[in-house]
Amino acid sequence: MTTLKLLLLPGDGIGLETMAEVERIISFFNKKSGTSKFQTEFDLVGGSAYDKHGVAVTDACVAKAKASDAVIFGAVGGPQWDKVPYEVRPEAGLLRLRKDLDLFANLRPAICYPALADASSLKRELVEGLDIMIVRELTGGVYFGEPKEIVTLENGQKRAIDTQIYTTREIERIAKVAFDLARKRGNKVHSAEKRNVMKTGVLWNEVVTATHKSYAPDVELHHILADNCAMQLVRNPKQFDVIVTDNLFGDVLSDEAAMATGSLGMLPSASLGAENPTTGKRLALYEPVHGS
Repeated sequence: MTTLKLLLLPGDGIGLETMAEVERIISFFNKKSGTSKFQTEFDLVGGSAYDKHGVAVTDACVAKAKASDAVIFGAVGGPQWDKVPYEVRPEAGLLRLRKDLDLFANLRPAICYPALADASSLKRELVEGLDIMIVRELTGGVYFGEPKEIVTLENGQKRAIDTQIYTTREIERIAKVAFDLARKRGNKVHSAEKRNVMKTGVLWNEVVTATHKSYAPDVELHHILADNCAMQLVRNPKQFDVIVTDNLFGDVLSDEAAMATGSLGMLPSASLGAENPTTGKRLALYEPVHGS
């Protein structure tokens, strides 16, 4: 019998409730399966970790995550932690897990289940049967770029800086994930960026185009400006199959697509690392699409 190690990170608030249901599902599979068994371990992340350890996630927890077959994540944050220092805010725990495990590929499906079609703010005919996969680059971009700071200028005013950085390798590997997924679905990819005003958008467009030519010429590729993509998700969401985009735009567009289905809270997401060339496995973290 194969034993698979799961690290359960309930986090805060509703994360505790959802993880209780996860435990029931794990127990069910452990009783029914004759070939594999899940071994679980718990740890703290987010506000609960801050209350006990003074940080949003500990080094020991990150080490456990790296040693696990998968991490199951609940949610982090709440109004009681709104005033904690920025560096140790609950969301910092999730960001560190993503970065330290190099979980660069965030898969965010937007599926409209029949029972939720009327819960969508869009008309039923626009969302019924909706099935979009948003592939969000998760470890680069403005969330992790340096410098990231707020400084006081000589005249007393403050200046805030967030740095958007992407490399060829980062864009190429997330594009390949999108093309691979599209081959298993509708064979169509929209690549969303802002090449009209952002140099990272220019590079993103160039690299995705080159990757498509060399790696997936059989897949239908469309380039779309991120703001137009946001509008089209409301106008005609079923035109999309797979959308690949950067960290910031992926965060925004996936929430918009999720609400078209009727409920942000009913959707899952997967954050995946690169495939291990020896074992064929990927580090993986699974969570509700809202995350915090």
